[in-house]
Amino acid sequence: MEYGLLRFEDPKIDCSRKILHVDMDAFYASIEARDNPSIAHKPIIIAKHPSLTGGRGIVSTCNYLARQFGVHSAMPAIEAYRLCPQAIFVQGNMGYYRQVSQQIRTIFSQYTDLIEPLSLDEAYLDVTENKKGESSAIRLAQMIQKQILDELNLTCSIGISYNKFIAKIASDYQKPFGMTLVTPESAPLFLQSLPIEDFYGVGKKSIHHFHRLGIFSGRDLLTYSLNDLMTHFGKMGYSLYFKVRGIHNSPVCAQRERKSKGREMTFQYFLDQNDQVEQAVEQLSRKIMADLKGKDLLGHTLTLKIRYDDFETITRQLQTADPIDSWEICLDLASQLWQTHGQLNKCIRLLGIAISQFEDQTIEPIKLELS
Repeated sequence: MEYGLLRFEDPKIDCSRKILHVDMDAFYASIEARDNPSIAHKPIIIAKHPSLTGGRGIVSTCNYLARQFGVHSAMPAIEAYRLCPQAIFVQGNMGYYRQVSQQIRTIFSQYTDLIEPLSLDEAYLDVTENKKGESSAIRLAQMIQKQILDELNLTCSIGISYNKFIAKIASDYQKPFGMTLVTPESAPLFLQSLPIEDFYGVGKKSIHHFHRLGIFSGRDLLTYSLNDLMTHFGKMGYSLYFKVRGIHNSPVCAQRERKSKGREMTFQYFLDQNDQVEQAVEQLSRKIMADLKGKDLLGHTLTLKIRYDDFETITRQLQTADPIDSWEICLDLASQLWQTHGQLNKCIRLLGIAISQFEDQTIEPIKLELS
């Protein structure tokens, strides 16, 4: 792919902001451990036990003890059971988790009104100007971390930097209950030392392309020109070229637009067999993930819509800690919702799948002149 001669104004690094990325530690599992101390020191997996689902279902999240056995979110529950049969499986309660999330947002609002939630368990906060009149972002982060622990008995990890991209990576650097500051001076070394898969947009399907080009870290990425990265990776290459140089000037958006992307199928001959439903769900999963891949979107929430022949319509949701990045994971989530909430005592006239709660992936506009 040839882009011709690029002529544009380079984005400049903006160091004027103080951004926090607050990420709750194993949020759903931590709530369950807090509320039931008898399981607090055991591996906890948020998923229905596979013995109750015929081996179906996937892991929403798990605590750090379970992660030591190789369990992770979006893993099939049956595989998680094989890895850690002694784990405590908890079905989870999204309505309750939302209530706790709102309690955390209330704490955030005591510090700033510039809050951009990404999901129930993470948010950006711009504390450049804050309600405490505190000039130190580190001190503010410590205050938030302590208040969440004292009032809710939950821990969080916080990344502190001058832009959202770096703050988000930094929040994952010393989990759990960690805090990482990345200043403009320390950002170059920090970014160069990162493995390439830690950069947003570099997923399981594209990582081999980077490795084939000899790009294993931020330091390797830095050696590639903008033209080369755009030739190989298009707009993602453009974004990575600047991000590895510490440039990502997207502001914290307090009124962040809630977006979703969906696909529906209306059936001329209504569905009345489970295998028909599963086949339709697989087709929808493939289509919606192809749509998202074309737009470089990764979401954390899946919604299944079911409309019956009497026009009764239900929607049910599942959220995952890790993004939904393949049609297989999409299928597992949608199938789990169908098995839990669907019924065949009535025929089905419509099925739909929607993905929402997209990760921040703001791309700076490209100004091109082809010659």
